[in-house]
Amino acid sequence: MQFQIIAKCPTTRARVSRMTLAHGTTMLPTFMPVATQAAIKGLTPQQMESLGVTLMLNNTYHLNLRPGLKVLNAAGGAHKFQGWKKNLLTDSGGFQLVSLSKFTTITEEGALFSSPFTGEPTMLTVMHISSPFAAQINDPFQPEESISIQHTIGADIIMQLDDVVSSLTTGPRVKEAMERSVRWLDRCIIEHENSGKKNEQNLFAIVQGGLDPALRDQCLDEMIARKDGVAGYAIGGLSGGEEKDVFWRVIKQCADRLPEERPRYSMGIGFAEDLLVCVALGVDMADCVFPTRTARFGVALTHDGPLNLKLSKHATELKPLDDSCPCPTCAGRTSRAMLHHIVTHETAAAHAITLHNIVFQARVMGEAREAIIGERFPDYLRNFFARYFRSSGYPEWCVNALRSVGVDITEDSDIPIIPGSGAKWEYAEK
Repeated sequence: MQFQIIAKCPTTRARVSRMTLAHGTTMLPTFMPVATQAAIKGLTPQQMESLGVTLMLNNTYHLNLRPGLKVLNAAGGAHKFQGWKKNLLTDSGGFQLVSLSKFTTITEEGALFSSPFTGEPTMLTVMHISSPFAAQINDPFQPEESISIQHTIGADIIMQLDDVVSSLTTGPRVKEAMERSVRWLDRCIIEHENSGKKNEQNLFAIVQGGLDPALRDQCLDEMIARKDGVAGYAIGGLSGGEEKDVFWRVIKQCADRLPEERPRYSMGIGFAEDLLVCVALGVDMADCVFPTRTARFGVALTHDGPLNLKLSKHATELKPLDDSCPCPTCAGRTSRAMLHHIVTHETAAAHAITLHNIVFQARVMGEAREAIIGERFPDYLRNFFARYFRSSGYPEWCVNALRSVGVDITEDSDIPIIPGSGAKWEYAEK
């Protein structure tokens, strides 16, 4: 990996960087669409590339389960298997410790998963994996195993296996998970260094510690001490229902301390306001299923806030989602009325809105990069938040977070400040 910082915001901690990996260059900050099963639902790799996407995420747990490493090996890795020519990041399977917790047992050796298909243990040692429906062995999914699987997948960025607990978990389990994540990082580093793949694939550490500042600091101390063994850092264990005013403080605590010469990745972040707050706090990368999943429910993301196209008020609107958007849906003048007509009934609607939402996320981050380079990022934040929240009010947590890095988005504005998460949704007919 080549990582070069090319501009810094003189007010906030935002920065623009160039990250060069084996499959090309990705400009940061960036948002990574999530191709869980090696595909963005409804779109081809060629469409994704045409939208300007240069880095997306695959899921280690699911690709190991299906199609399995035998198929991926035969295909020459996940890039060739899915026909994707740009950069890939794979998670380690750690998140599934939470999302599939009823199928999982955690020990110091690793994680023993049970198949959601058969109920039997499925995460086998690499040499034994063939099919989720083949004979099963009760071996745990170990840190070394996670790294070896990611080596076979062939992603440009690979993640350590971490012990993940829900962000709402309290008590000794949080400390146990944090300390185990540090020990597992050591095992992941050794496995990666012995693999001979350090020049092709780049290992990231994941900072854990829940919502406890002391545990986060302890984890940061340990993981920064291992800086020479990792190419970048992720902030994990958030976006699980915690208060937003707590969320941003954890992000800031971690971003303030992580090494400047390494990329910083906030895991599971997808709302536009979350992305821009994280960028202002010093985060370079983020991923989430949100923009593509919400598209399948008929919600389009715009600079004026999300549009619920299922609502009847859109039935006679003949304008596109966004006149200024360059996505194929808007450039082709597909109307809101047309999308309302077919949304949730025809797959074409999901495809059209997915195209738009992916471009929206890219525009938010691309405009942020341009503003940072042009030394006008605080103005960009003020303008974005004023337009996005003008009808609902500024979320108080966003105001607090941005004030912590020298930007007051309420300056010269009569938009009210509202408590809570501030998520802006059209839930019902009106």
